[in-house]
Amino acid sequence: MSLAKLSVAFFLQMFFILATCRLVGWLGRRYLKQPQVVGEMIAGVILGPSLFGLFLPELQKAVFPTETKGVLYVGAQLGVGLYMFLVGLGFRTDHFKHSLGKAAAVSISGMAAPFLIAIVGTPWLMTLPGLFSPDATRFDATLFMGAAIAITAFPMLARIIHERGLSHSSLGTLSLSAGAIDDAAAWCVLAVVLASFGAGANVAITAIVGGIAFAGFMLLIAPKLLAPLGRMAERDLALGHGLSPTLLSIVLMLFMLAAYVADLIGLHAVFGGFLLGTVMPRGALADQLRKSLEPFTVVLFLPMFFTYSGLNTQLTMVNNVELLFVALVILAASVLAKFGACWAAARLSGQDNGTALGIGALMNARGLMELIIINIGLQAGVIGPALFSILVLMAITTTLMASPLFEYVYGRDARARGELDALQNPAN
Repeated sequence: MSLAKLSVAFFLQMFFILATCRLVGWLGRRYLKQPQVVGEMIAGVILGPSLFGLFLPELQKAVFPTETKGVLYVGAQLGVGLYMFLVGLGFRTDHFKHSLGKAAAVSISGMAAPFLIAIVGTPWLMTLPGLFSPDATRFDATLFMGAAIAITAFPMLARIIHERGLSHSSLGTLSLSAGAIDDAAAWCVLAVVLASFGAGANVAITAIVGGIAFAGFMLLIAPKLLAPLGRMAERDLALGHGLSPTLLSIVLMLFMLAAYVADLIGLHAVFGGFLLGTVMPRGALADQLRKSLEPFTVVLFLPMFFTYSGLNTQLTMVNNVELLFVALVILAASVLAKFGACWAAARLSGQDNGTALGIGALMNARGLMELIIINIGLQAGVIGPALFSILVLMAITTTLMASPLFEYVYGRDARARGELDALQNPAN
C-alpha cells in the first residue's frame, strides 16, 4: 500500500474509531450508567473481529487494513502513556505517603490470593488440551495465571476514579497506589515467565532491578531536576502568559524519554508516563499541562488504544460447553481472589466497610492491562487461543462490573451523605 493510500485508510479508520467510541460511550452513560471509558473499551471490541469483522468482514478489512496497524499501535501507546501522565499530574503524593502502608497491604493481598488460586487451579487447567502451550511448564503456567488474575486495569481504574471525582480523595489515592504496586509486580512476574520460557534471565533481572532503580530515580532525584520548570511556568503566569511552546516541548520530550526507559527495562510505557506525572511540579505547570493535553489525549489518542486491543480480540473462541464452564470458573475465582482479598486487606488496614468494598470493586477491574498481558502470553507461546479468549471474557466482565458494583457498595451511600457530591465539586 502506497503512503497516499495508507494515509487515506488511516483517516477513514480514525473516523470509525471516534464515531464508535463516542456513540457507545454515550449509550453506556445514558442507559447503563457506565463511565465513558467502559463504553470505549466495548467499542474497541465491537470494531474488531468479534463483531464488526464477524458480520461485515470485507468492510472491516477495508477500514482496518493490516498495513495501518503499525500506525495505530504507535498512536495507541502514545495515547495511553499521555493519559497516565495526566493521571500522575493529579496524583496526591501526600495521600500516597500517608497511605503507603495501607496501599501495600491491599496490593500484597490482591497479589497473594490470585497466586494461591493459580497454584490450586492451574494443574486442572493444564489437563485440558489447547489452553496452554505444550512447552509450558507448571511453573510457567502458574506464574502466568497468577499475574493474569492479579492484574488491575490501572489506566481504566485511573479514569473511573477521575470521572467519579475521586482523584483527590483518600479512597482514590489508596486505590491508585495499590493498583500501581499491583501492576508493577505483575509485570515483573510476567518478565520471570518470559525468562523461564526462553527469553533469558536478563529479561527478569532487567525488569526487577531496572524498575526499582528507575522508580527510585524518579521519586528521589527527578523532583529537584524538574523544579526549574515549575518556576518558569509560575513566572510566565505572573506575566499573564500561558504555557509556552518551549516549556511544553520540554515536558513532552521528558515524557517520551520516561516512557522509553520504562518500556526498555521490561515494564510498560504507562508506568514511565505515570511516574513522570507524579513528580512534575504542582501549581501553574501542572494546571497548564492538563488544559493543553487532556482534551486531545482523551478524545483522540486514548480510543486508539482501545481499538488496537479490540482488533486483537476474538471472543468466538469460547464455543463449547467445556470451555464455557472453564470461563465461568476462572471468572468466579478471579472475582473472589481480587475483590475479596482487597476488601479484607482494606478492612484490616482500618478502612470502614463501605470504603473497603469500594476499593475491592475498583481493584477487581482488569480492563486492557489484562489484554496487554495475555497478548504477550499468546505471542510468546505460553497460552493458546482458547485460554486467551477466556481471559478476554474475564477482563471485559470484571471491568463492566466495576462501576455498578462500586456504585452499589460505596457510591450511593456516599452520595446520600453528601461526600461524593463534595468530591465531585472542584470548589471543594
